[in-house]
Amino acid sequence: MTLSEYFQNCPRAALAFSGGCDSAFLLWAAKTYGCDVHAYFINTVFQPAFELEDAKRLAASLQAPLTVVEMDILSVPQVADNGPQRCYHCKRALFSLLRRQALKDGYGVLLDGTNASDEPGDRPGMRALRELEVRSPLKECGLTKEEIRRRSRQAGLFTWEKPAYACLATRLPTGTAITLPALDKAQRAEAALMRLGLRDFRVRLEGDCALLEVTEEQMPLILSQREAISAALKPDFTKALLDLNARQASR
Repeated sequence: MTLSEYFQNCPRAALAFSGGCDSAFLLWAAKTYGCDVHAYFINTVFQPAFELEDAKRLAASLQAPLTVVEMDILSVPQVADNGPQRCYHCKRALFSLLRRQALKDGYGVLLDGTNASDEPGDRPGMRALRELEVRSPLKECGLTKEEIRRRSRQAGLFTWEKPAYACLATRLPTGTAITLPALDKAQRAEAALMRLGLRDFRVRLEGDCALLEVTEEQMPLILSQREAISAALKPDFTKALLDLNARQASR
């Protein structure tokens, strides 16, 4: 099935919109193929500010309606406790809220940007999506991440090369309770390193230390900016550590 055929059979839908590569392309496709689509961005402390700005920019460029839904995700105990099933409980809470909002607005079908490269074993939250009957057109139509990026570039979407960005909750080790101060530290650290030219990296919180995970190609940049990085992280961390096992570039 092609996306064109998909939206012929799905003429009206709500879309969980993150501002990332996948959901951006799906919003473009829905608009292009005549779907009456409404995008919803769920704003929580797990998303840095730039994600919301990207979502607003993309929706405006496509002239697609966008609703920002606020949620206190740390009020969900199973999420704040950060146990092994945190992602499931988080997705369950977020999409339950989103489904209620979409139904209130008259949208009976809820879509998300899961693609054919996303394996259930890598995405614990996918079980919650199945339980809530969230549809994933990109996955159903067999579109991989590589293909989505290629088509996004052809469509002129600025998100075509945007690195995947896991939520800020992933910066804390499983079993460590998630707090606002900890999330703020992670966000400040990553924003500071972005200003120094890094991209597609993570800052993990290891006690009072910041553990930097960067791709192989960015290792020289880390070393050349060593003093600037140390100064940028010093207000929040006692030490900045570098993981010598280079992280895989985001798909």
